[in-house]
Amino acid sequence: MCASLMPPLAHVFKGTFVHSTWTCPMEVLPDHLLGVNDSGKIVFFEQASQQEKLAKEWGFKSSEIRELSIHEFFMPGLVDTHIHAPQYAFAGCNVDLPLLEWLNKYTFPTELKFRKIEFAEEVYTRVVRRTLKNGTTTACYFGTIHTDSSLLLAEITDKFGQRAFVGKVCMDMNPSVPEYKETTTDSVKETERFIIEMLQKNYPRVKPIVTPRFSLSCTETLMSELGDLAQAHNLHIQSHISENRDEVKAVKELFPNYKNYTDVYDRNKLLTNKTVMAHGCYLSDEELKVFYERGASISHCPNSNFSICSGFLNVQNVMKHKVKIGLGTDVAGGYSASMLDAIRRTMMTSSALLINKINEQRLTLKEVFRLATLGGSQALGLDNEIGNFEVGKEFDALLINPKATDCPFDLFSSDFSGNILEAVIQKFLYLGDDRNIEEVYVGGKQVVPFSSSV
Repeated sequence: MCASLMPPLAHVFKGTFVHSTWTCPMEVLPDHLLGVNDSGKIVFFEQASQQEKLAKEWGFKSSEIRELSIHEFFMPGLVDTHIHAPQYAFAGCNVDLPLLEWLNKYTFPTELKFRKIEFAEEVYTRVVRRTLKNGTTTACYFGTIHTDSSLLLAEITDKFGQRAFVGKVCMDMNPSVPEYKETTTDSVKETERFIIEMLQKNYPRVKPIVTPRFSLSCTETLMSELGDLAQAHNLHIQSHISENRDEVKAVKELFPNYKNYTDVYDRNKLLTNKTVMAHGCYLSDEELKVFYERGASISHCPNSNFSICSGFLNVQNVMKHKVKIGLGTDVAGGYSASMLDAIRRTMMTSSALLINKINEQRLTLKEVFRLATLGGSQALGLDNEIGNFEVGKEFDALLINPKATDCPFDLFSSDFSGNILEAVIQKFLYLGDDRNIEEVYVGGKQVVPFSSSV
């Protein structure tokens, strides 16, 4: 197609781009040109020396190029593979108890409030705004057992332009808070209503995900029927596994006829190549082998693992077993909604495993950067659509300004010597925050700064 017949490009950017590939955990690519079409897809990504050729091919003028400053760079959007949207209401509080007590005292009573749609709207609007502002372009959300509130979460997520999976939580067992549970029949029926209504909305980037809370709150009948629903509609599945020693012990006692925690999900059709399980701190090598065979993924949530004293996930061992893995904030067990915090806590966990001689080396910052972007997209089955700046993928990206007003870190002339921008990138990943994230794009559309309509 000649340039005159080409549809106009939505964006042409020139500057430095930082992303990951499967062969390189972090590529820093200065002086590149990237083009995005009206559908939000990357149509070219080449060295700026090819500008004349690209301009002829794609029909853009030099005046239409957005040129970044020498210190600015684009990076892929951050992918939060596990976050509880309703728990944002008490994020930063109540991290004084272990998991099962924490659920009973704080989480279940809070989630019960989401039967009131007004309360749900306030919290869900704020969590979507907060995560987008912090660079989370894709989120995998748990809602509550309330169908209408969970549908509202999907609607709000779509309105703000965030890419997301949204799940109505399912639980037909809850001895500690009896009013916060469903009957098995109602849970299946309402999940199906949730799925059908979401699919009818046909949101471009927000999809339903089947969400049994975890084995301790779901009967075998419920889990099996949810597995059937996921299969019938070809849907993703999310839950929790092996987060805490007491939880693992309780699952063993509740389900004595299963080999292990993984087997409970596997035999009830919930461990598929579209499954993402949070935590996995105490998974055995045998269980990791099953994860690999099923193509299931793990969401590493280090802040939560530290904050409510659950345990440490050995990410390197997961990777050694070739199991897909991404990072999650796990709000509110994790007190921060920022994926930058998840990157930092992943580094700390890896250091702790090295100090305790469990591993012989720790993860590099570049490897963890990949987990937060391309790794997360793979864990959610989206790596053919997002995760880096490959041609054909959608442009989910963050424009980073390390010299932003009131920047939380300082730059020096020496930071710009040697490897171009590497010191600056490291400072942002360790010290930066939402003040440095000037613009956020999802599917080629700028969603931050927020428009007046949201």
